[in-house]
Amino acid sequence: MIPLHHSPENPSQPSSAPTRSKPQQRDWISFLLIGLALLFLSLLIYLPALNVFVQAFSKGAGYFFASLQKPAALHAMRMTLSLAAVAVPLNVIFGLCTAMALARKRFLGRTFLLSLIDLPFSISPVVVGLMIVLLYGRQGWFGDVLAANNIKIVFAFPAMALATAFVSMPFVAREVIPVLEEIGTDQEEAAETLGANSWQVFFRVTLPSIRWGLLYGILLTNARSMGEFGAVSVVSGNIIGKTQSLPLYVEQEYKEYNTEAAFAASVLLALLAVATLIIKEILERKTRVKDQE
Repeated sequence: MIPLHHSPENPSQPSSAPTRSKPQQRDWISFLLIGLALLFLSLLIYLPALNVFVQAFSKGAGYFFASLQKPAALHAMRMTLSLAAVAVPLNVIFGLCTAMALARKRFLGRTFLLSLIDLPFSISPVVVGLMIVLLYGRQGWFGDVLAANNIKIVFAFPAMALATAFVSMPFVAREVIPVLEEIGTDQEEAAETLGANSWQVFFRVTLPSIRWGLLYGILLTNARSMGEFGAVSVVSGNIIGKTQSLPLYVEQEYKEYNTEAAFAASVLLALLAVATLIIKEILERKTRVKDQE
């Protein structure tokens, strides 16, 4: 007599077929989702980026480097670096002061100020440019005063710097605020108890604790400053050799059918994006290692 638990006809014995089919079904769905994601990214990012590099070097490396040595291209590079050199330090100072105030203090209007920091994320860059024109343009609110003192803001470097600083404003503050809230105030209070003044507490206690978040915010601010197009295009006038940044130079060359020169400048911007991603990954890994410690 065969024991009941060995009987193949025992209805209480669970079937092994469904347990094998479910993992196979989940694997099939996972592969499908991964394939769709790769297809979407390929059509949206990878293939267009690859085409930029192919077009840039279509006439050889010599023509590529010659395109980047044109006076207009060199001026656009210098203008882009100058805009970043102004916008990044301003936003670092603003971001640190704002983060310290919001993370360490509780005051009336704090929530409103937090929302106000995100304003550049919600407003179109073109609208930002129009706001600057309405304020500092010849027909703007301060136009008569500026004209009387022979001060030119719009269609000059100051307006371009203002627009760049505005659109890249939130990154440092938004990266530093969570770090400050996480570390708390225990170490700072201990340093003050031992006799350290406010500056010593900031440079010796607070700044080392937030350095990775601060560097991450600086990195994003710099990338946005160098790649900004909409706001700068409105306030600059796009004057070749005078008020033309690198993104504006790409548009100008493409409109004039100098596609190789446009793609060559685009490669520089693409390499900036790649460098940003690499440094971002390095900083995130260092942050994860620090958190694990």
